[in-house]
Amino acid sequence: MLGGALPLFRFRGIQVYLHFTWFIVAVLEFSQFSRRYHFPLWGLLEYLALFAIVLVHEFGHAFACRQVGGRADQIMLWPLGGAAFVSPPQRPGAYLWSIAAGPLVNVILFPIFTAILFVAAGAQLRVTNPDFYRFIAALWNINTGLLVFNLLPIYPLDGGQLVRGILWIWIGRVRSLRVASVIGFAGAIGLALLAWKWQSIWLGVIAFFIFAQAQLGWRQSKALTLEEEAARAAAARETSPSPPIGPISSDR
Repeated sequence: MLGGALPLFRFRGIQVYLHFTWFIVAVLEFSQFSRRYHFPLWGLLEYLALFAIVLVHEFGHAFACRQVGGRADQIMLWPLGGAAFVSPPQRPGAYLWSIAAGPLVNVILFPIFTAILFVAAGAQLRVTNPDFYRFIAALWNINTGLLVFNLLPIYPLDGGQLVRGILWIWIGRVRSLRVASVIGFAGAIGLALLAWKWQSIWLGVIAFFIFAQAQLGWRQSKALTLEEEAARAAAARETSPSPPIGPISSDR
């Protein structure tokens, strides 16, 4: 994913990248966002706000991963959102916290944006400054939409990875990844059908991405299975008694 990425800035040892395709999509999406406002500049601000919320979400993943002793030093922003490259310790608890911290950021933002929206409505901004009011409402919609979508139990979305983390406790690291990948395949097919029904190109792209990541998870589960089998075989060889060296004789 880092191919074609442009470094934006570094914060607390975490390098943030922006994929070059973001600019292409931004040009295409700008007209759609600007139609909601009397002044097009508000559309640009809304688009930037979308990725600002995504970025805070990804920092939540990264900081949580570091908190449990894992590695997290890169974040990528691209047209479909963002991705924090995290490598938590191979424990279900550490994995769950690293994943849950991202949506938790949106949970924390929810009452903040809700309060701001209520204040704006009480101040009659809908009448006195409709563009500003639409922007505030857009912030609420963006944060809520990201929270709900990310919590869908479809791997590799955060909700699907949380399901995988819970299964990890009961059935182990490898089998939980395998089950989560199968759920990801099913979710991708469901989203693809919705994309066809609603004629949504972006939903189709998301469905394809989910399918590709689920396929990658399935391959990783197979590779981990081979590693565990090799480790068990090596352990068995180490614990088995060594054969006697040379003939054993007994003289009486």
